[in-house]
Amino acid sequence: MKRLFAVIGLGRFGYSVAESLVQKGCEVLAIDRDESKIQAISDIATFAIQCDVTDERTLKSVSTQNVDVAVVSIGENIEASIMIVQTLIEMGVKSIIAKAMTAIHGKIMSNLGVTEVIYPERDAAIRLAHRLASPKVLEYLELAPGYSVEEVVVPERFAGMSLEETEIRENHNLNVIGIKKQVNRMIRGQLKKEDAFNFNPSSGDRIEKGDVLVMIGKKHDLDLFSNSA
Repeated sequence: MKRLFAVIGLGRFGYSVAESLVQKGCEVLAIDRDESKIQAISDIATFAIQCDVTDERTLKSVSTQNVDVAVVSIGENIEASIMIVQTLIEMGVKSIIAKAMTAIHGKIMSNLGVTEVIYPERDAAIRLAHRLASPKVLEYLELAPGYSVEEVVVPERFAGMSLEETEIRENHNLNVIGIKKQVNRMIRGQLKKEDAFNFNPSSGDRIEKGDVLVMIGKKHDLDLFSNSA
């Protein structure tokens, strides 16, 4: 049985969440008070409903209480997002994910009892700053305080070596969980470069210049490695 998600608020973030959930085979109840946003998503979402999302009776009338997870993505209007979360909790929705714009906003949401608070703008800013400060880092994802996953371009000194020969784990306390390479493939009669991903590489796998290492470890150790790359 497919899970049903309610996405309340269809700004850029909410629209992207709804679209991605549908692509993954989930059913989505998309709700917004703006008719143009409902029209934009009507061909994508399972259900698309225009209504006043701050009104309790309206939310109940569209069966929001029956969803498995509700995503409240109205972060800009703090008062409205708080009202919606309160209503969802009173309706018995067990899993609520709420977007927050500030730490205080997030703390209020947590105190109300939401399952998870997310900070899309803050997190995007942190990832951008991390990449700007460490040009060799292509992507960054924090897993827990002090620990993250990073994509780092292979340092020239490691080109042509096997993972075992690089001694990354021994010298840097980091685990390589993947290697991204560019390979040449014939597509419609044309030779093109495509990314190939080696999941869970072995110690004997070789890395070349231009490859990307996907590594997991403490943020401090990752910073030291990327800055020395």
